[in-house]
Amino acid sequence: MNIKSAGVLGASLVVGALALGWLINGTANDLKSYERSVTVKGLAEREVQADVAIWPIQFTVASNDLEGLYAQVEDNTAKVAAFLADNQISEEAITINPPMIVDKLAQQYGNNSGAEFRYNAVQKVTVYSNKIDQVRAAQSQLSALGRQGIVLSGDSYQTRTDYLYTGLNDIKPEMIEQATQNAREVGEKFAADSNSKLGKIKRASQGQFSINDRDQNNPHIKNVRVVSTITYYLAD
Repeated sequence: MNIKSAGVLGASLVVGALALGWLINGTANDLKSYERSVTVKGLAEREVQADVAIWPIQFTVASNDLEGLYAQVEDNTAKVAAFLADNQISEEAITINPPMIVDKLAQQYGNNSGAEFRYNAVQKVTVYSNKIDQVRAAQSQLSALGRQGIVLSGDSYQTRTDYLYTGLNDIKPEMIEQATQNAREVGEKFAADSNSKLGKIKRASQGQFSINDRDQNNPHIKNVRVVSTITYYLAD
């Protein structure tokens, strides 16, 4: 009986060892397959129209009479406001900033004793509007202010018109879906080329959205872009 029991026990141990080895081998193969992966990037781009315009209109006035300088600034400001109203820009969209006055004789640096005018004023009127077409149409008529004797200063960074796009949240889901689909297509191509199959997502990272001017001549047209990075498992 002891010999028979020992034989059964030995056979059981052998079978158990074989089963354990098969299980370990299968698990090792599974783990090895999980180590195989591919990381791809998916791109989504969309061209949109800006929905907010910030348009600063800046002009300068020079005089030797301070009181007369302020009067001229007020007169020119009224002309600018009237010009904007004539071009369908609402009063609520207009902000008038206090003028900046420079007394050249009071400056500590520079020799301004020979300056023709003692006082110089810079006035800025800012338009903040979501009616892009009206703003651009008004900008094309700015020469009308010049014909009224208003000296516009439009070469500085502070007088650049900014166009904004504020509807990003509305298009985010579709663009993320598009970027993910693009990444999967790239991954499937890679898997096919390596005689593999694309598996489930191992890791995913959504890139930041960027909004840039389409080109320097059309800043009111924006290019929205996002790149998603996704890692997929590969299977035979």
